Amino acid sequence: MLRWNALSKFLGTAIAIIVAFGLYISPLALSIKQGLDLQGGTHIVLEAVDTPDAKVDDDALNRVVKIIDKRVNELGLTEPIVQREGTRRIIVELPGIKDPEKAIDMLGKTALLEFIDPAGQVVMTGKDLKDSQAQMGQGNQPVVALEFTSEGAAKFAELTTQNVGKAIGILLDKEMLTNPVVSEPIRGGKAVITGNRSMEDAQNLAILLRSGALPVKVNIIENRTVGPTLGQDSKDKSVMAFTIGIAGVVLFMLLFYRISGLIADIALLLYVLMVLASLKMLNATLTLPGIAGIILSIGMAIDANVLIFERFKEEIREGKTMRAAMDAGFARAFATVFDSNMTTTVAAAVLFFLGTGPIKGFAITLIIGNILSMFTAITVTRFMLRSLMGSNLLKNSKFFGA
Repeated sequence: MLRWNALSKFLGTAIAIIVAFGLYISPLALSIKQGLDLQGGTHIVLEAVDTPDAKVDDDALNRVVKIIDKRVNELGLTEPIVQREGTRRIIVELPGIKDPEKAIDMLGKTALLEFIDPAGQVVMTGKDLKDSQAQMGQGNQPVVALEFTSEGAAKFAELTTQNVGKAIGILLDKEMLTNPVVSEPIRGGKAVITGNRSMEDAQNLAILLRSGALPVKVNIIENRTVGPTLGQDSKDKSVMAFTIGIAGVVLFMLLFYRISGLIADIALLLYVLMVLASLKMLNATLTLPGIAGIILSIGMAIDANVLIFERFKEEIREGKTMRAAMDAGFARAFATVFDSNMTTTVAAAVLFFLGTGPIKGFAITLIIGNILSMFTAITVTRFMLRSLMGSNLLKNSKFFGA
C-alpha cells in the first residue's frame, strides 16, 4: 500500500533542493570574491634602500615583509601575496584592487611615529604604543585613539606634566600630524590624534600605527594592474572541465545505482550550495587551489555514497529487506567514511596552519567540503532514501541498484 506521508517527505525534500539550487547557485557563485589568479588585481614591487639611519640587511627585509603582510591583511584584502625577491625587493599582489593608490601609499610608508617636546626633542616613538583605533571624537570628527604601553604611559604623563600650556608635536614620517596644546597632565596612558579628514583616513592611520614602523625605507619601483594570471582562456577551459567532470559523476551514479544514484546527485546539489554559502559567510576568496579543494571534496562526497550503496547491495544479497539493508549499509559504511574524511581533514588542517596564501585557500575549502560531504552523505541521502523506501512506491531492490 502506498504511503503518501513518506512519499510527500521525499518529493518535498527533493523539489526544495532542486528549486533552491536553481535560484541561488548563480547569485552565490558570483558573490564570492575571486583571487588574483581568477580576477586579476594589482602587482607592486617595493625595494628597500639604505639611509644614514638604517642599512638594509636580511633581518630588516624579513621584518619589512612581516609588517607589510600585516598591513595588507588589516586592510581586508584577502588572499594577498607578499614575498621576498632577492636581497632588497618585495613583491606584493593584491587581488581585486583596481585603484590601489591608497593601499600602495600605506605599504610604502615608514610609519615612524614621534612625539616631540616644545624644544623639538623626540621624547616618545611608536615603540611606546600599545594599540591604535579609529573612532568618532568630539563634534563627530574622526580621530585615532592611542593607548600606550606602561613605559610609554609614564613617558607621556611626564611629557604632558612638564609642558602644560605648551604645544607638543605628533609626527608621522617627520610630517606634523597634529600640534595640540597641553591643557593638563594626561596620566591615563591614552591620547588621540585629531585632524583626520575622514574616517577612512583615520582607519588607515590606525592600521599603520598598529602594524609598526618599517625598519628601513622602501621605494615603490613598479605598480601595475594585472589581469587574471590564468588568462580568460584557461578559466573557460577550467569551467568546461569542471562541468564535464560533474556531468560524468552524475551520469555514473545514475547508471550504476539508479534511484539511489539520483538521490545522491540531488544531495550533491545541496552540498554545492552549502559549500558556496559557507565561503560567502566566511568572506573567503576563491582561487584555483580553492576550486581544487572543492572538486576533491565533491569526489569524497560521492565516494561516501558509493561505499554506502555497495554495502546496501551486500546486505540485499544476504536476504535482508530493502529498509533493513539500507540501514545496515549506512551503519557499516559509517566508520570507513568517517575515517577517510577525518584523515583528509587533519591533513588539510596541517596545510592551513603551515601554508600561506593559496595553500590556505585550498585547505579551508577542503575542510569545509569534507564536513559538509559527511552531512549530506550520512544525513540528507539517508533521509531521502528512507522516505522513498517507506512509501512503498518502489518495492524491487533493482530500482535502487542492488
